[in-house]
Amino acid sequence: MAGFIASIDQGTTSTRCIIFNHEGQIISVSQREHRQIYPRPGWVEHDPIEIWKNVKLVIEDSLTKSNLTKADILGIGITNQRETTVVWDRVTGLPVYNAIVWQDTRTDIICTELSKNGGQDRFRSATGLPLATYFSGPKIQWLLDQIPNGHDRAIKGELLFGNMDTWLIWNLTGEHVTDVTNASRTMLMNLNTLAWDTNILQEMGIPETLLPKIRSSSEIYGLSKEVLSGTPVCGDLGDQQAALFGQTCFNQGEAKNTYGTGCFMLLNTGSKPVQSKNGLLTTLAYKIGSQPAAYCLEGSIAITGALVQWLRDNLGIIQNSSEIETLAMEVEDSGGICFVPAFSGLFAPYWRSDARGLIIGLTRYINKSHIARAALEATAFQTREVLEAMNADSGVALTSLKVDGGMVANELLMQFQADILNVSVIRPVVSETTALGAAYAAGLAVGYWSDQDQLRANWTWEREWIPKMDSDRREKLYTGWKKAVTRTFDWIE
Repeated sequence: MAGFIASIDQGTTSTRCIIFNHEGQIISVSQREHRQIYPRPGWVEHDPIEIWKNVKLVIEDSLTKSNLTKADILGIGITNQRETTVVWDRVTGLPVYNAIVWQDTRTDIICTELSKNGGQDRFRSATGLPLATYFSGPKIQWLLDQIPNGHDRAIKGELLFGNMDTWLIWNLTGEHVTDVTNASRTMLMNLNTLAWDTNILQEMGIPETLLPKIRSSSEIYGLSKEVLSGTPVCGDLGDQQAALFGQTCFNQGEAKNTYGTGCFMLLNTGSKPVQSKNGLLTTLAYKIGSQPAAYCLEGSIAITGALVQWLRDNLGIIQNSSEIETLAMEVEDSGGICFVPAFSGLFAPYWRSDARGLIIGLTRYINKSHIARAALEATAFQTREVLEAMNADSGVALTSLKVDGGMVANELLMQFQADILNVSVIRPVVSETTALGAAYAAGLAVGYWSDQDQLRANWTWEREWIPKMDSDRREKLYTGWKKAVTRTFDWIE
């Protein structure tokens, strides 16, 4: 089919525009990083205006690189860092505060207060989520408390909330909407009704007038009024759900793991939500138009690729993120150390906001190569913890794992991942599955692709890693990791 789909991938550290053809192949990519703002320990913010400016720049640049015009683009899909929270003035369109990023822990006191009546799982039956600083709801409450007359202004409809998808759709089209996947990450949407839960809104003091309309993940939300003017904005998926969709995990029991700033494993559980008993999240996978919603179990890990960035930016032991593999390959193992990157506490399966990062097992033998290797191994160990929880919840032992994201280019990590999981790890030809999933959602909405079978036909694998490690060594390493994790608990009182 003639024409192309543009996907805006608004991530934690950068924003990209990727243009795809009908075969799901990349035509052009443009990317711009944005500032990471750290006002206090545990606080992480972004400038929403900077991000919006970057969106416009990468769209224009991707068109230039591909020698295309706006007439060639048939639809726009959006995928985004989830839970990152923006509140802005309805009239001026200006944010009233920086975006509070998903990694931010400032709402710990709010979450603790909410958990006094019913515990950490107080809202889990309705939302599928534990009370945690990760999610948008407590962030909204904190913002309304901080903004002068915030609650009154929200009630009057003067303020609007959105995760980053809503912020971008508002700026592109003027429509205040979100999709079910992003709404499910606020801790404010009921999983069964796919509507805002009035009881939870009341408990958190959040007026519904502040919130966007909840729509499906694939429909026309409006026409772009700025860049690509007149083009339908018609796909919206949180980044991890977009990767699941881009990996064509449409059947119950299919799973993927995305290795980015954090690491996120999702398992399609079909048309009904499955409540986790092992520290996972129950969330929306996607909803295509008027079709029934699909649900998934998710294991969320806060710090994976961000750990490599920390080694680069804070310690300076590498100059570029890609150097981590070369440095780690200078040694055969981690020298007996474990690196637990609980910089924002621990997410799945522990949900311990009191945890903080550590390197344990240090001797004078340890050098920066061992630290680099331990940093990569931390991603693989955390993924095994999530996979074990997923197997327990689903009752199905996965025999292979589809992977995507920036870190899957690291072949040392992928081999160690296969070894520590004892399952094969499969990388697709197009590893930019987050952007691809948003493009697929947009393309389905405008008939660029007719159905999900066409999308499955596009998926092909590029590399497979087979486990090579013997079981005794595998279990010894994993036992050491589990012991190290327990040492991170109770650091923050």
